[in-house]
Amino acid sequence: MAIRIATRGSALARWQAEHVRDLLLAASADAGTEVGVEIVVVSTQGDRDKSTPLGILGGKGVFVKEVQTALLDGRADIAVHSGKDLPGITPPELMIAAVPHRADPSDALIGCSLADLPQGGVVATGSIRRKAQLASLRPDLRFEELRGNIDTRLAKAKNFDAIVMASAALDRLALSPDSVDRLPVDVMVPQVAQGALAIECRKDDVDTSALLASIETAEARRVFDAERAFLSELGGDCDLPVAAHAVLDGNQLHLTAIVANHSGSTVLRETRSGDDGVALGRSIARYLLDDSGGSSLLDRT
Repeated sequence: MAIRIATRGSALARWQAEHVRDLLLAASADAGTEVGVEIVVVSTQGDRDKSTPLGILGGKGVFVKEVQTALLDGRADIAVHSGKDLPGITPPELMIAAVPHRADPSDALIGCSLADLPQGGVVATGSIRRKAQLASLRPDLRFEELRGNIDTRLAKAKNFDAIVMASAALDRLALSPDSVDRLPVDVMVPQVAQGALAIECRKDDVDTSALLASIETAEARRVFDAERAFLSELGGDCDLPVAAHAVLDGNQLHLTAIVANHSGSTVLRETRSGDDGVALGRSIARYLLDDSGGSSLLDRT
């Protein structure tokens, strides 16, 4: 069996694709079968345009659409994505067939700890979610846009008091900047599915979906689905800063989610527990939108 993996070309995306390749090779060896794996690098809009703020460029989806297209038109058999980059709705012809073990979902401040950031300090990030939550915690902070691959962003860190990155990126690329402050998930709620890998295949590709099932981690999938259900229920037109983080305790899921305005002056937060992650995610989304005033934030600038 031959598997072609579609991925972006950044160092982090290549690491992720190679990690999935290694998981597939190990699983096939354990099953006594042979799998050939080829990596197909795809250029995305988000990779080509390194200066336009993500909110203007299109937000979620700018790093995945072309990769999904390679899957849909038959140039690849599976696609490997950072879970946090996926829009809330999957194309109808595709399925998320596997979610392997999840890495650290937290965010990290590079260059200075949160406690040591000076009054009026400048933090660089391209994420509206990170800006809103940091502004809520520290209204005195100022923000600058930050785009580019991991190496580019780290090289620019010296120009600011701090930059923000996903902890998982540092771990996967074995990077150790001089100052790293990993923010607890109850202080900075992560992006939906941050730290998780999402592996897509075509719905009609039964053999490939069966192979991918062998590298799925049940716990990672349950928290992934709960967080994604929250995002999906918010709807494709929601361009607000949002976040969600779920943990599994026995059979119970505990999900914390937020909806905020862009300035961070309003941050709506809810935590609930249950054994049905999808229902849990949807119920929190509806509560934050309908009962806590989140829908009114959609009309504010």
